[in-house]
Amino acid sequence: MVYIMPVGLFFLLCCGCGSTNETPQVIENRIMSHVNALASPLMEGRETGTNGEKMAAAWLDSTFRSLDLVSKGDVDAIQTFHYKPHPPMQMHGMGDTATLGMALVQEIEGFNVLYASNSAPTSEWGVLAAHYDHLGYGAEGSLFRGDPSLHFGADDNASGVAAMLEVAKRFTRNSPTNPILWAGFSGEEKGLWGSNHFCKNATVGLDSIKYMINLDMVGRMRGDTLAVYGTGTSPEWMELLEACNSDSLTLIPSESGVGPSDHTSFYLEDIPVLHFFTGQHPDYHKPSDTSDKINAEGIRKVVDFVERIMRSLDQKPKWPFTPTVDQDKDSTPSFKVTLGVIPDYLFDGQGMRIDGVSAGRPAANANLKRGDVVVSIDTVKVTDMMTYMQALSLFDAGQTSTVVVNRGDKNIAVDVTWD
Repeated sequence: MVYIMPVGLFFLLCCGCGSTNETPQVIENRIMSHVNALASPLMEGRETGTNGEKMAAAWLDSTFRSLDLVSKGDVDAIQTFHYKPHPPMQMHGMGDTATLGMALVQEIEGFNVLYASNSAPTSEWGVLAAHYDHLGYGAEGSLFRGDPSLHFGADDNASGVAAMLEVAKRFTRNSPTNPILWAGFSGEEKGLWGSNHFCKNATVGLDSIKYMINLDMVGRMRGDTLAVYGTGTSPEWMELLEACNSDSLTLIPSESGVGPSDHTSFYLEDIPVLHFFTGQHPDYHKPSDTSDKINAEGIRKVVDFVERIMRSLDQKPKWPFTPTVDQDKDSTPSFKVTLGVIPDYLFDGQGMRIDGVSAGRPAANANLKRGDVVVSIDTVKVTDMMTYMQALSLFDAGQTSTVVVNRGDKNIAVDVTWD
């Protein structure tokens, strides 16, 4: 039997003003209080396996508990996981003799924080997740080249956690029909450790999870633009996104269910996923990713949007999964040089827009600036990220190329020496 939702009900669920009568300012202040708490120096950068992660997990546990949710970990709300990073290979000796050894690496313990709504148990679960770990004082993955410094991780990913908590608060006021799992994952920065462990040791039936929504870096919205990854993991995602977009956000959809965040772990279990993302910026994985740069209004808009989506999904008896045609690693261009820039992954025009420039690298040395749009490199026309990478694959360090960028209403040609 096919269930058809009445048009009026669908419209109200998707396009209503949400389940709160609070003013936007009150909501945004609460969002910022969560961001400030998680990105505080007291959390020591929240690196998995450190005391900072333990403090962040305790804070998240306490905050969830205040919402009168049901713990869903292995012990209360905590799901503990252990990983032993691959140790570095070491070779010693000269001439005809050598010894090969492995450096000892200590096992890392991490903590997922899992809560559920108070809804009556059913065979269908929704999952809303955000990772709460970060890079500590500059762990592997940091793009900062100075001395070890505290990485606050306000956008990555205190913003996503704050958004998740706000959505959870709204659902406690107006409970869903089907249960929702609220998941704070750790180990994301290490390689999706926490979400991977959960999917292999799920505390709710993995087969009963209807969808997973991932909030990762949603704190720097610009111009109401929002990237949505995973739209191809269900044939019905785009229709639902469009119906629920009553704030007229500019959506940048991407079909693939695979990406560098926790939704990938669920996609690989044949679960429909979405990942919301407000864009890359020059502070990514640096100590300068601080709370004062967070766009609280933008997070509130993401929260409103996600709430509408989840309330609509709550009324649907099933949500079909489809695998996506993901980029084959062998077809991705291999390159030995870069411009030393951060691309604007939300740019939907022709070319590759520069969102940040690293000091001392080829782009900076050629006086390229944030906002410049690369349209050609030598004879190669650059129309998007793929053609940009294809162009880079043609050059070696030390070579000089002519790079043409669009700056305002002018095209400017500069000579770039690759490193």
